[in-house]
Amino acid sequence: MADSSAQQKRRFSRIPFNAVAHINTEDGDEFLNCQVLDVSLHGLLIERPGQWQADLHQPCRVDLLLEEGQIVIEMQATVANIDAAYIGFECREIDLDSMTHLKRLVELNLGDEALLHRELSTLLEQA
Repeated sequence: MADSSAQQKRRFSRIPFNAVAHINTEDGDEFLNCQVLDVSLHGLLIERPGQWQADLHQPCRVDLLLEEGQIVIEMQATVANIDAAYIGFECREIDLDSMTHLKRLVELNLGDEALLHRELSTLLEQA
């Protein structure tokens, strides 16, 4: 778990979320049905697939599957952190439809509209 200084530095709330994601690396590796642990407006955390070979900062395409694949949040991401059990991705590009779904997912699970607006402002400042 992250320590308190990491929690204070975090600008985006992590929402525990049970879903699957498909990951495609720049090298052509494909990892299907990866277990998602949490999401934020800025990325997601998955359980590390056993065959994972990608390095830090490697670009990937991440498809987050919602409602049994009826809704797909597509993003271009980079590997932000890797450890023995988890891989974190930082979102670099996301289309408007996917961002709308991600915003709604966070909104429904965050329960604090003011915090959501603050995080959206932070995200727009980074763009």
